[in-house]
Amino acid sequence: MDRPKVKKWEAPKSVREFPLGSTCPSDHLTSINAGWRTFKPVIDHDKCVNCLRCFLVCPDGAIDKSGERLEIDYDYCKGCGICATECKLGAIEMVKEVK
Repeated sequence: MDRPKVKKWEAPKSVREFPLGSTCPSDHLTSINAGWRTFKPVIDHDKCVNCLRCFLVCPDGAIDKSGERLEIDYDYCKGCGICATECKLGAIEMVKEVK
């Protein structure tokens, strides 16, 4: 999985270059940030109906929707739990990170 891609941040040169929300490619992650996570989200694919709510609210862009099923890129997930909180079906559970 090559999403999300890490690239050097550059200040936009015009207003048109600012991202408009989740309908635009994010490409704004600057580094792998999973090292300080205590809990990680785990998707129960039997409960998930691919409503994409978790994808839309993930502040890190760590949820990949390019395949048949939603997948979480744990290299970029900070474990904030927003996806689990917003999942109305309870398909995402926050699980203690094991080191």
